[in-house]
Amino acid sequence: MKKIPIGVSDFKRIIEDDYYYIDKTNFIKELIDSGSAITLLPRPRRFGKTLNMSMIKYFFEKSKEDNMNLFDNLYIYKCGEQYKREQGKYPVIYLTFKDVKELDWESTFIKLKRVISEEYRRLKYVKEVLDESEKRYYDEIIDGTALGPQYEDSINMLSGYLAKYYKQKTIVIIDEYDTPINAGHINGYTKEITNFTKGLFSGGLKDNINLHKGIITGILRISKESIFSDMNNLEVCTIIDESYSDKFGFTENEAERLLEDYGLEEKLEEMKLWYNGYRFWETVIYNPWSLVYFVKNKGRFEPYWVNTSSNDIIKTLFKNAPNEVKRDLELLIKGRSIKKEITPNITYEIIEKSGQSLWTFFLFSGYLKQENEETINSRRIFELKIPNKEVLYIYQSTIIKWFDENASNYDLEQMIKFLLNGDVETFTYMFKDLIAKTISYFDPTGKEPEMFYHAFVLGMLVHLNNNYEIKSNRESGYGRYDVMLIPIKNIIDKKSIIIEFKKVNKMAKETIEIAIEKALKQIEEKKYEEELLSKGIPQKDIIKIAIVFDGKEVELKQG
Repeated sequence: MKKIPIGVSDFKRIIEDDYYYIDKTNFIKELIDSGSAITLLPRPRRFGKTLNMSMIKYFFEKSKEDNMNLFDNLYIYKCGEQYKREQGKYPVIYLTFKDVKELDWESTFIKLKRVISEEYRRLKYVKEVLDESEKRYYDEIIDGTALGPQYEDSINMLSGYLAKYYKQKTIVIIDEYDTPINAGHINGYTKEITNFTKGLFSGGLKDNINLHKGIITGILRISKESIFSDMNNLEVCTIIDESYSDKFGFTENEAERLLEDYGLEEKLEEMKLWYNGYRFWETVIYNPWSLVYFVKNKGRFEPYWVNTSSNDIIKTLFKNAPNEVKRDLELLIKGRSIKKEITPNITYEIIEKSGQSLWTFFLFSGYLKQENEETINSRRIFELKIPNKEVLYIYQSTIIKWFDENASNYDLEQMIKFLLNGDVETFTYMFKDLIAKTISYFDPTGKEPEMFYHAFVLGMLVHLNNNYEIKSNRESGYGRYDVMLIPIKNIIDKKSIIIEFKKVNKMAKETIEIAIEKALKQIEEKKYEEELLSKGIPQKDIIKIAIVFDGKEVELKQG
């Protein structure tokens, strides 16, 4: 059996050292056929981006080394002479920012300079054709004495030097472009890293007359400060787009063949539950990192993906996430789906302020999978679920804890807004969670424990008295309702609300479910809505709610 390439992402080493390799050279064919000048390929972490970029480099690069033998017997060499002629034709600039994730801008800039200077050093043979001023610039980049603007111009300048040497335009590959941007957002140097990246891309990709193709990978398309501004020749291919949908991660056939090759066929079905479930466009994809480790460890099921990189960015995003995000998280953990709009062009600032954009980040980062899609007024709405057992483990063990650590106190105004807009389901979730977090077991006790909940709810509603008439223990129909909210005349399209409280009667062997039905039945039999109907409020605008409790346990239901 061939060696499993754990931690090996250099294509040449994998081929020459005879590691197990799943042929992804159809990626090269699609890239050539696309005709796009610049291609951005956002994919989750550890889904093969760096290995694919390494493969692209070795295929296209015109260099002192002959890499043709690397592609013998691979798919791309069976596609025809027009594709073979592209092999070894272009000079290549290859930069990877995957390890640039420092705590401050000064350290980040030092690492960025090092990445750029190492590529200059790798290609230093081009100095043979440079004049003295060009050589001085080149040496300043290599030894780290160049100024900031010189580094921003470095891709543009180096492609010019390569064109001078080879009489050929350059392919520029930038791997994991957004890693330092993520770190900048977390650690407070967003402006500095964004300005640098924008300058680097503008000169190296947008305005570069010596560019043949640009290929960029990352997790997101970050639109903050227009990093890709006016780049009209940019094609963005995310996991919700058809292009390159089978080029990152393992397809079903590839995953099944891997297990067969290592004698693990009997674990195929359970393996699907653990590492399958992703969908890039309409292609079923397996997590390649986890699957490789699974085979390496002779079929032992573990959440291999969870600790592959820092999750600080997710923790940061939860700090200001809306409270209803937790409700959606718990629905996901229970195996249910949620429907959300997905907007590929996002910023971290928008993510923090909008639960909607948070789900885009989760989908593109690999924490969710897409299922059914519908388009509503040009908005792309996806049904989202947790993809597999491995990611479910991450939610259960880590993400909910982060949310609880970072979540601010409940926004009562937001919670009441859900109630007034008729979203009783969301109000119920938030109300129950609020009760669980703020009321001790011994609070709702005594001879009339209903009065505790009665007072608690009235306290929540008191700030509405400018727009609503709030009534308590008043007669209507054939009895006394507990709480009633009546919108004043200038409040349009708002609901009127009747609330009945009920304690579970354990002496009568009641359950919460039985008590709820009794409370709703009482609202109907006593005709509490008569007062509202007499005011001309239509039946459809009346919400009837039973709040039933047994000690600290509380349940709500709409009639």
